[in-house]
Amino acid sequence: MFNKRLREIRMKRGFTQQKLADSVDIALRSYQCYETGTRTPCYDLLICLADILDVSLDYLMGRDEFMRAHAIPFDEYL
Repeated sequence: MFNKRLREIRMKRGFTQQKLADSVDIALRSYQCYETGTRTPCYDLLICLADILDVSLDYLMGRDEFMRAHAIPFDEYL
């Protein structure tokens, strides 16, 4: 779920993979592995990605049920 959300929100925000990788100071190949699901970023990098993309960690990690349970409309993050 994370890799699909990451790609989806990156594209909606108008970032290229290279631009987002540069924004968090990682190699393009590392970023591409996050989008393909072959690697998972560390906690600190997850926070940076969420901040740059202006989404919550819950949204990025696919925790829609948690958000619904707390009456947070997750479409507001798109």
